[in-house]
Amino acid sequence: MRLALFVVGLFAVWLVVHTTGIIDPDAVRGAIESAGPFAPLAYIPISGVLGAIFVPGPILAGISGYLFGPIVGTVVTLGSAIVSALIASFGGRVAGREGARRVLGDKRTAWLDHQIQTRGLWAVAGQRLIPGMPDAPVNYSFGALGVPAWQMAAGTAIGSAPRAFVYTALGAVIHNPSPWLGIAAAVIWIVMAIVGLEGVRRMWKRRHEVPAAPAPSDSAEPRS
Repeated sequence: MRLALFVVGLFAVWLVVHTTGIIDPDAVRGAIESAGPFAPLAYIPISGVLGAIFVPGPILAGISGYLFGPIVGTVVTLGSAIVSALIASFGGRVAGREGARRVLGDKRTAWLDHQIQTRGLWAVAGQRLIPGMPDAPVNYSFGALGVPAWQMAAGTAIGSAPRAFVYTALGAVIHNPSPWLGIAAAVIWIVMAIVGLEGVRRMWKRRHEVPAAPAPSDSAEPRS
């Protein structure tokens, strides 16, 4: 029941953000600009929270590029992505972890624990490489499935770096047109898509892998 209520609540937040226009990008940009030299530091937590409530990442990254340029903006965007991932995964873990595992059942949970232990970090990183897949719902799902916070942070840092540059560079191009920056962003986006889809294909092939049962210990055998 708690897991169901959590999913309904997330859907309600998504619906409000995407249908009411309650988050105005121009207002966010103006508020950040007013912070002066501390604007990059101020934008990281603000963008992280906005990302966790389903404000589209490309918009937030574009604002970062528009305000701070392609280099500083990419660093800020990546920091924001990590903050957003940690917030969402924590919420998913607290609200839905036990419910999610009960729904999955013992067999699937054992498989899931094996995948998290052996490839959890790269699952997070690989998801970030798939173009068009929104991060927020996946972050909540990773948290509900029990992916540790360090894997969320490290996987986001690794996998989101190319995408952070792409969307931030596009935002910077709007403010200061540069054909070479736009071409670089497009090339990186294509490579990122290929690598991400290949990662998904490999994980799908390994979906039936389960951990081997531990061998019985000699010390546990009764003595004659």
